Amino acid sequence: MPYRVGVDKWLFFITMLLVVAGLVMVFSASAVVAQERFHSPYAYLGRQAIWVVAGMAALFVLMHIDVSHYNSSKFIGAIVCATTLLLVMVYFFPGSHNTHRWIRFGGQFTFQPSELAKPVLVLFLAWFLSTRLDAMKSWKHTLGPAMLMPLIFIVLVVCEPDLGTALVLAGVTAMMLFLAGLEWKYLLAGVCVALPVLAGLLIWVPWRLQRMLVFFNLNCDAKEAGGAGYHVCQSLIAVGTGGLTGRGYMEGMQKLFYLPESSTDFIFANIAEELGFAGAILIVGLFVALGVRGMRAGFRSKDPFARLTAFGITTAILLQAFFNISVVLALVPTKGITLPLISSGGTSVLITLASIGILLNISKKVE
Repeated sequence: MPYRVGVDKWLFFITMLLVVAGLVMVFSASAVVAQERFHSPYAYLGRQAIWVVAGMAALFVLMHIDVSHYNSSKFIGAIVCATTLLLVMVYFFPGSHNTHRWIRFGGQFTFQPSELAKPVLVLFLAWFLSTRLDAMKSWKHTLGPAMLMPLIFIVLVVCEPDLGTALVLAGVTAMMLFLAGLEWKYLLAGVCVALPVLAGLLIWVPWRLQRMLVFFNLNCDAKEAGGAGYHVCQSLIAVGTGGLTGRGYMEGMQKLFYLPESSTDFIFANIAEELGFAGAILIVGLFVALGVRGMRAGFRSKDPFARLTAFGITTAILLQAFFNISVVLALVPTKGITLPLISSGGTSVLITLASIGILLNISKKVE
């Protein structure tokens, strides 16, 4: 079969729709708060637009760089070391909201290394596993070494603390190992080992335990601002009042200092309130379509490295979207994680667009 002439236009078009939807909804969710804090309703939108432009530039550059250039020990070693260093550096910068997730430059510019860790982890696993597809049962030569770097990333991210992103990293690792040919029994063994650790992280950390208790016994009538269940209760109110078609764009009420993080972690709640079930399901449909096109590029690629890279990038985006939407709908306990390409967050949109640039390059080489 002949190779494609150009990139996957559907994947590119879906990405652009999500980016535009993100800018539109960031403005709606942040305009009132921005006016109050910065005396301009466009403050958050302008900042997000700058990151989108940078992300689009990265997408177009990476879209034209052959993915085979990343398949070398020197390149992988360099980016893994740089990312590890950045993940350690966050502890030397002032924290925010009792976390250390950002490297700060001046008063305005921040960078979140845990976002970079996702594509770097994908590239590392794709490089390492692509030459060991026939030895997936070997703990000494394949499974042990393959798990070392993900564990380092996961531990550093958990210590920030950022359990949501750590779970995304763990999920991407498990999926890539499975798609590389790892048998179910090994994955189940890994899950059995990981569950007690996860339980400990949830139970022995007081504020996580409080969130778990709220999750299993949510009583929104009793929640006040600052309470453990306040975020999710306000989120459910926003989703519930949206109905089928929503209140109308810019007409949402919960973003008016009721729903915290309405332009970041809980922007999907604002979408559901203003655009209703129809708008919310459209966003979900776009992510599903992006996942289908990304997986299609992976399955049709003949190069093992490119195939695993496509699987990993697509899985990372979908897992993050799944966790974010699940938190908004109270399907999982509350955790701070953005909705890719939609939420306000410079590092997230930059890294996600750059990753999709790599995915688009892979789509050029499929049959």
